[in-house]
Amino acid sequence: MATDRIKTIQRHLLAPNLSLKPTAAVGGPSGQFRYTLDNPLLTPQQREFYEINGFIVIPNVVEPELMEICAQRFIDLCEGKFDKGSMTMMKDVSLMERGATGQFLFNKVQDIAFDDVFSKYILHERLLDYVQCFTGPNVMAMHTMLINKPPDSGAMTSRHPLHQDLHYFPFRPADRIVAAWTAMEPVTADNGCLVVLPGSHRKGVLYQHEYPEWEGGVNKFYHGIRGFEDEPLLLLPMNPGDTVFFHPLIIHGSGANVTKGFRKAISCHYAAAECEYIDVKGTSQENIAVEIESLLKKRGLEADYNSLWHYRSRLARGVSVNL
Repeated sequence: MATDRIKTIQRHLLAPNLSLKPTAAVGGPSGQFRYTLDNPLLTPQQREFYEINGFIVIPNVVEPELMEICAQRFIDLCEGKFDKGSMTMMKDVSLMERGATGQFLFNKVQDIAFDDVFSKYILHERLLDYVQCFTGPNVMAMHTMLINKPPDSGAMTSRHPLHQDLHYFPFRPADRIVAAWTAMEPVTADNGCLVVLPGSHRKGVLYQHEYPEWEGGVNKFYHGIRGFEDEPLLLLPMNPGDTVFFHPLIIHGSGANVTKGFRKAISCHYAAAECEYIDVKGTSQENIAVEIESLLKKRGLEADYNSLWHYRSRLARGVSVNL
């Protein structure tokens, strides 16, 4: 029975590109803290855990009631009940082909930092208290989104390939960037919870990202890395309001949603306002910059990659510096 369960979870993940070898996150003394700053919130043990593993799950950071409000806001947005403004709606490629509508079609809404409802999460005081442990007191909300996993069509397009978030970010240093990813409803292996490769951030390497060669197709901008198919991955089941904070170099992804329900999460990548933009031309990040600039041009917008990030970001706490 246990063997059958493991095989089932493997199918739900990113197979054939990912296999699952259950593992535990590691712990132990780190010697000194590089990835967190002195703060009154995280215990030394929690800081050591993040130092070694590159992530930490904190229960009950955000009240579930706010998650319910944000979920309804997303559903209303999918049903066209209000103008999306500058927010960007993303569709699942296989569900689009099957004529799905409403929240059964959209897998993500991006650039939600200025929305009256979603911003209550982005600017959530307790959330930002934790964020400061990684960024310092001047905090910019750089990349904001609500991620929806509708029931998979059978093509497995609800998977998200293994990747590193720094691939998308033209600003540094990486150690002063942190993702906050909060479950809006129960997140399980069956509906596509996050999987991480603990400690992968410590190599300090940003790997080449490309679209995976998946038979059922892959969603727009879901770039991934290869060569980690046999690495031990850790599943992160979570309850509504639980939040995982993780380093932008940690390797992570998520599996397919094989349930009949949804898997919603809301997320923001925060950065210290002291971070600076870099030129990604000639680097492994050039492909994503070219792809996004080409999309903007098709929409009649003339903007370079760095300017796009400047326009989509928002000061969350403290003062503006460089970003």
